Amino acid sequence: MTNKTCFDVFEQCVFVVQGGELIESVSRKDKEFHFQDWFKKRLQNIPVHFEESGRNKYPDFCLVESTEGYEVKGLAWPGRERDYDCNSQVPTGYHNGRQIFYVFGRYPADLSVYPDKVNGNRQYPVIDLVICHGDFLNAEHNYVHKNKSVKGFGSYGDIMIRDRKMYVAPTPFALTEGTTGLMTLIVPDSMDADSRFQEVGRLSRFEADTLVVGYCFDLETNELKAQMRPNPNAGNEHKFIAYRLTNQGSRFVTMAGVTQTIDESIEGNE
Repeated sequence: MTNKTCFDVFEQCVFVVQGGELIESVSRKDKEFHFQDWFKKRLQNIPVHFEESGRNKYPDFCLVESTEGYEVKGLAWPGRERDYDCNSQVPTGYHNGRQIFYVFGRYPADLSVYPDKVNGNRQYPVIDLVICHGDFLNAEHNYVHKNKSVKGFGSYGDIMIRDRKMYVAPTPFALTEGTTGLMTLIVPDSMDADSRFQEVGRLSRFEADTLVVGYCFDLETNELKAQMRPNPNAGNEHKFIAYRLTNQGSRFVTMAGVTQTIDESIEGNE
């Protein structure tokens, strides 16, 4: 991997958080894109040329000179932080010729403690942040998401059922220990950092024994069943390195000792 802009992007994020630059919400209804707007300013300050994909497009930002893309996920804290909805795009480290990086930032859920300031908009801090290569979330690069539909449902046979898949993936805060309250960069071990950075952890993820290759939903019983097959790459190790700037804390980062990272309580609430 030759793309190294992610190190500059991470450094810029650290500098502005340490400098006290806040997220600004343009309205009380703005619950999703305020952190994305905050991250956009980081790209503008490097500076790099980039294209903004627009809302509900993937990834959120594509660099021009470098084949990197950034998908931004803001998480209210305390709140749902162990997993997130992927909005019909399964996480991946490679998409459309680009290395994909995910930017997870946590901010206070209770905004009432941060009064209106500039232009009457609310401002609040970034509590902690992880930028990770998409392979840390999912190393599969060949899956292509498609929405399909079937016709003929209902008593008159003129209702269509649309299969719109929603993926729920664990966040780096669920997968790791030692990232809370700090800013951390997680990249494949093939990406070497320069002298600005210190290594704070070696992380490994291992491919599962089985793969979900399909599913079947029974409309009469409301049962959803997965179709499984053995994973030919079962046990394959994917290695990553956790980095921070040398002027940051050196708290060590490890993989969390959990086997279930998805909060099943959200099932059926989409």
